[in-house]
Amino acid sequence: MSNFLKEHLIHRDDDFMVIQKPAGLLSVPGKTPDLQDCAINRLLQEEPRTLLIHRLDRDTSGILVFALSKIGQKSISRQFQERQTSKTYQAIVAGDLQGEGTVDIPVIYDPSRPPLHMVDATHDKPAITHWEAVEHFEIDGHVVTRVKLTPITGRAHQLRVHMQYLGHPIVGDTLYATPDQQQWMPRLCLHAERLGFSHPTTGKAMEFHSPVPF
Repeated sequence: MSNFLKEHLIHRDDDFMVIQKPAGLLSVPGKTPDLQDCAINRLLQEEPRTLLIHRLDRDTSGILVFALSKIGQKSISRQFQERQTSKTYQAIVAGDLQGEGTVDIPVIYDPSRPPLHMVDATHDKPAITHWEAVEHFEIDGHVVTRVKLTPITGRAHQLRVHMQYLGHPIVGDTLYATPDQQQWMPRLCLHAERLGFSHPTTGKAMEFHSPVPF
């Protein structure tokens, strides 16, 4: 087993494996030669059967599942597409965010500012995020809020754009936070801490957890 798998593996069976992706590592390769180091390429060096199911943003850490069989890939991918998985993220956002609520506004790619996305109420595909404030504290004198985020849909950059839309960008977000807020932490404070889905061959309910590193 490679050092990467030793350090990051959560679960492995005949159909899939679950890892903890570190922040700063791409899920899949980029378009240029300098962006080929990524989670799936590292895993393929150790396990040639590795198949892509979903991805996390490069700067987001946490649970990432890869298939090890065609059945596993088809079944788990379908569960993602049909919103049959359950996901929880944790984030630290700027400011004093109280209570809980739901952001229900579409998120689309912004072609004028790649790679940014933006909200667009006229778009036909929904983007829905439940949020809940967990605790409040300070970072270098700045009030911040730890929040639990439950995405109902899975649009690109959805959680990051929705938090910005609320007026509470994720701390350390180099795309959507202010230059000052980007400096409060050395990384994007967004972590995929829990993922649940049905096992592709047994149908058993599976749930995986990854400790929040911030």
